[in-house]
Amino acid sequence: MKLARANSKQPEVNIGMVGHVDHGKTTLTQALSGTWTDTHSEERKRGISIKLGYADTSFHVTKEGEHYAKGKHPDGEKGKGDLLRVVSFVDAPGHETLMAVMISGASIMDGALLLVAATEKCPQPQTKEHLAALEIAGIENIVIVQNKIDIVSKERAIESYKEIKDFVSGTIAEDAPIIPVSAHHDVNLDILIETIEKTIPTPDRTEDESGLMYVARSFDINRPGTRPAKLRGGVIGGSIVEGEFSEGDEIVIGPGRKIEKGNKATWEPIEAVVSTMQGGGLNLDTMHAGGLCGMATFLDPSITTSDNLSGQVVARKGDLPEVHTKVSISVNLMSHMVAGDGQAPEKIQPLRNNEMLMLNVATATSVGTTRNAEKGRTDLELRLPICADKGQRISLSRRIGSRWRLIGYGRIE
Repeated sequence: MKLARANSKQPEVNIGMVGHVDHGKTTLTQALSGTWTDTHSEERKRGISIKLGYADTSFHVTKEGEHYAKGKHPDGEKGKGDLLRVVSFVDAPGHETLMAVMISGASIMDGALLLVAATEKCPQPQTKEHLAALEIAGIENIVIVQNKIDIVSKERAIESYKEIKDFVSGTIAEDAPIIPVSAHHDVNLDILIETIEKTIPTPDRTEDESGLMYVARSFDINRPGTRPAKLRGGVIGGSIVEGEFSEGDEIVIGPGRKIEKGNKATWEPIEAVVSTMQGGGLNLDTMHAGGLCGMATFLDPSITTSDNLSGQVVARKGDLPEVHTKVSISVNLMSHMVAGDGQAPEKIQPLRNNEMLMLNVATATSVGTTRNAEKGRTDLELRLPICADKGQRISLSRRIGSRWRLIGYGRIE
């Protein structure tokens, strides 16, 4: 049994919650972390996740070998156990119109819990599409969570299990463990945590002197009416994927902000200084790669408000990846698009010149027009620039009817 490393207060792994709408992703996140991640007013009104949700928790084990999440020791508040590690959950929306948000979340996931409700036939449309997105993102460490077993019969639970096995056969999740749970009643969560610990390890991270962070959210944390003298700087949140950052670091955020001069528009990276950092609910002087974190700056909060910097990249001065307005990519298309319930899979046609595609690279989303398209590669002219290195993976979606459909991936040449 592996216990937490010395610097254990910071989350060290990002675990995605993915699956069809209303299959219990947000409820399971709350059961494991105590945090309800649907905080946006529209999310509460509609009862679905719209933006990526985030929550931190810690996993522990008793001397008897029973696993539990923070605050849920089998013996209550007085119980003691060993800390295994601190983890971050990324709660991805399951609605079909929010697929781009889910793909952006997949870029910072080290592993995933694929939720399947036993109350519905498997697979549902977004169950299929989310699994395809995990495969394209290269996420191999997957645990399948068979949720809502408390409101189905034994016979239906067994039938649902067989449906899941048939669905994942031949996919990246073919050998993934399937754990039946009731997120609403905390049933079998100890077994789920034990399985997560065995199936989704903490990745080996680079510990060089550079630092690289993908921005997933950005905020203005000041209350309306705050006096100018008491205003606090803008906050950015996301995942450090390389190296580390410390208080006082001079950072660059790219592509940055749009500067328009006459009819010409350019993008200028934003320079800032880190004022404080937070991870796992704690203020930390230094944060290394792994898990989710918040980084406070001295930036004007109007720059970071309302996720204005979502999709950007943070680096130390001199280490920012190249900003691209055009890219050449190798292309790997899936054979068929994910089909809806009762529909036949539609064959994916080759890319055409002057075709509009949606791109997801890291947490950024852009739209590009194909140029010089041929088998296995294409050039793309981007409406919004991206900040990325050569070899970085890009998810590709094509507009079919009123929505974007995942068709494959590419790599920047």
